[in-house]
Amino acid sequence: MTPAEIEFVQGSSWRGLARTNRRSATSVKEKFIGTWKLLSWKIEQAGELIDSSFGPNPAGWIMYQRDGRMSVNIMRSDRSKFASNNLTEATSDEIKSGFEGYFSYCGSYDVNVPKGFIIHHLELSAFPNWVGTDQKRYFEFSGDRLTLKTPPLTLSGRDQVHRLIWERLSWFLPRAMRDCL
Repeated sequence: MTPAEIEFVQGSSWRGLARTNRRSATSVKEKFIGTWKLLSWKIEQAGELIDSSFGPNPAGWIMYQRDGRMSVNIMRSDRSKFASNNLTEATSDEIKSGFEGYFSYCGSYDVNVPKGFIIHHLELSAFPNWVGTDQKRYFEFSGDRLTLKTPPLTLSGRDQVHRLIWERLSWFLPRAMRDCL
């Protein structure tokens, strides 16, 4: 082979590898697309797993759209109803309990496949201090499950990692698409 032929082959190999890596990254990003139901929210703290403040059976959905938008809604499954069906007639205690038992945010997202994390860029949030912030979550896929973990954080003086396990709600996907995931 001539030096020019060797250079061509080497360049083609690298381009092929780059295409393969891009395709691989794209396929991982595609796995996020859809609606996921919360199965569990546990906190790793001082070597143990404890329930989140939303109790042992929180309810929630997280949604990722192809256009790079996302939203998440989580609530205590045992939330009490307000006495009145008119929201403007809620008591202070009902409002406090309702706020403490429900959390949501939405915005855009970016996936860093090589480093295994996703960034949620918050535009709206039930917790106003999070508006305009980026929330990093490490991800892992296993079949129809998605695990999102926070980086280590300190809350109430304790080091914690929050681990949320989600299950794909596959009936929202056409069968041909489900078979590809």
